[in-house]
Amino acid sequence: MELRTLRYFVAVAEELHFGRAAARLHMSQPPLSRAIRRLETDVGAVLFHRSPSGVRLTPAGAVLFDEARVLLEQAERVRVRVAAAAGAATVTVGILGDGTDRGATRLAAAYRRRHPDVEIRVRETDLTDPTCGLRAGLVDVALTRGPFDETGLTVRELRADPVGAVLRADDPLARRDRLSLADLAGRRWFQFPDGVDPLWRTYWNGGEPREGPVVRAVQECLHAVLWNGTVGMSPLGHTPPEELTVVPLADMAPSRVVVAWRTGDANPLVRSFVRIATAVYRAWET
Repeated sequence: MELRTLRYFVAVAEELHFGRAAARLHMSQPPLSRAIRRLETDVGAVLFHRSPSGVRLTPAGAVLFDEARVLLEQAERVRVRVAAAAGAATVTVGILGDGTDRGATRLAAAYRRRHPDVEIRVRETDLTDPTCGLRAGLVDVALTRGPFDETGLTVRELRADPVGAVLRADDPLARRDRLSLADLAGRRWFQFPDGVDPLWRTYWNGGEPREGPVVRAVQECLHAVLWNGTVGMSPLGHTPPEELTVVPLADMAPSRVVVAWRTGDANPLVRSFVRIATAVYRAWET
């Protein structure tokens, strides 16, 4: 059994869907299906029960899933130790500067446990660069939010957060249990500086052209709401100052927490970071 085939198998076992696993692996579905069938032939057992709605592990598949994860983690540790011996035991992580994602804290602890000899350098960025310096080559991997232009990058979703409108507590709409984007039509809205990724700007402006004060950071956005009565935006679960409130938006797409890296980057430290991040966020969600 090749490690690559085991990675394919683990992806299908985690997604329980060949299409989603193929997308995650950045390959088409037919070669993935063929690889899994070859693996089933090699081990002499059916690993998945297949149905039109998806797949589920057989008892033999569940055993291989447990063992494959252990093998892949061991292989990952070998690569990282070799990289450390070669003097490459440093990875620079870009983090979007909202400072409120508890998943990042759990990820840091998990990565330290797995790779105590690896030095992590953190570059926090403001809201004007959702890639956190990744595209500019300032970081090796980014823990951030989408959407943004993914050209030349590989992006994996870790979590999706519902979003709400940030309003002053004395705003008439602040007393509502839920809002739609139409309820905010005509309101002044925070803006990003010129040159910011258009996909990023459009998402946080609710899909419409807006007017309002320019902000670069989360605190500037909150102050714009507090001082000017503009509309702010925030993932639900973030606690604003008591003078502000967050009202859920019924028709706003969730904000995606993602890990991103340069496509084709073979750095084992980056690959390890991605695998650990995926495991940590998946465990947290379940």
